[in-house]
Amino acid sequence: MNEKNVFIIGSNGIPAKYGGFETFVENLTAKKVKQNIKYHVACLSNNNDEFEYNDSRCFNVKVPHIGAAKAEYYDLVALERTIRYIKKNKIKNAIIYILGTGIGLFINIYVKRFHKLGAKVYVNPDGCEWKRDKWNFILKKFFKVCEKQMAKYADLLICDSINIEKYIKEEYKKYKPNTTFIAYGSELVKVNTVNKLVNWCIEKNIKRNNYYLIVGRFVPENNYETMIKEFMKSKTKKDLVIITNVEENKFYEELKQKTNFDKDKRIKFVGTVYDSELLTQIRKNAYAYIHGHEVGGTNPSLLEALATTKLNLLLDVEFNKEVAKDGAIYWNKEERSLCNILDKIENIAKEDKEKYEELSKKRIEEEYNWDKIINKYEEIF
Repeated sequence: MNEKNVFIIGSNGIPAKYGGFETFVENLTAKKVKQNIKYHVACLSNNNDEFEYNDSRCFNVKVPHIGAAKAEYYDLVALERTIRYIKKNKIKNAIIYILGTGIGLFINIYVKRFHKLGAKVYVNPDGCEWKRDKWNFILKKFFKVCEKQMAKYADLLICDSINIEKYIKEEYKKYKPNTTFIAYGSELVKVNTVNKLVNWCIEKNIKRNNYYLIVGRFVPENNYETMIKEFMKSKTKKDLVIITNVEENKFYEELKQKTNFDKDKRIKFVGTVYDSELLTQIRKNAYAYIHGHEVGGTNPSLLEALATTKLNLLLDVEFNKEVAKDGAIYWNKEERSLCNILDKIENIAKEDKEKYEELSKKRIEEEYNWDKIINKYEEIF
């Protein structure tokens, strides 16, 4: 059987340390079934070495510290290296899978070059990057144009959300984009040891099953302001544990001024947790998880919450409802919406909580398990 070469561009690479794309590539390569697929993974690095990992050829791309353009530079250099490799090794029918739309301005040029080599270009458009509040007006316009170009020229757009696929088809219908839906994956992890969690709870002065949890990037569109304000209004005596890359940045200071959260002893910013086993235990032992992500497709943090946390409180937007369906409780951004839910679930019946947990885990088992996701990817490749 002929070997199929798939080049993955756009993640920070593997082994995965954090991040949605990185975790996806880690699982795609580690759980590979079809042995005639050979993955080539670009990895952000400070050197240009090559190495084997998960039976994949990983090629480091050395990128200088050039600020905001670093990601685009990284992708473009990785594409040039891929073209040279395909030519040198006379590879036929390769697939170039680009994660994200950042190099959209150049996609037409690269599609033409790859087509001349007999290769196809697939793109994961991610989740409407141009809508994110963290970008200024110019960058939002830039990402919107990049998205349009990807929709116009890519051979296939692989969307990890049904709603993202629907948006792409409607927004760019004049280009008749070729799309498919393959979800992001997760799994029901069985972690038995709690030693790490016990030490972490002592260090952070937190009691197991006595805290609400938020995990996510510290950006405005994840609705930290709403979640914190609503929590502060609630009567709960439980803590609000926030795992995020706060690092005393500008948004943190703005939020402190707007909410005075620093005067509420229940609210605890505890930094980031990169130990996946520890993070799983933190999720499992939370009273409930609060999810405020508003922009994007299938959010990895949400899938992890549904797989581990007993009760999940999600912002009522189409992306979240598509994933969790009846396995969560939904709140909106109206005043006291989340606050009222927090007060109500303080005394939620044990059987009701168990029902939500059962339904959320069922969603992961049936629709978002990695084996199913990888099988779909391998069929397409």
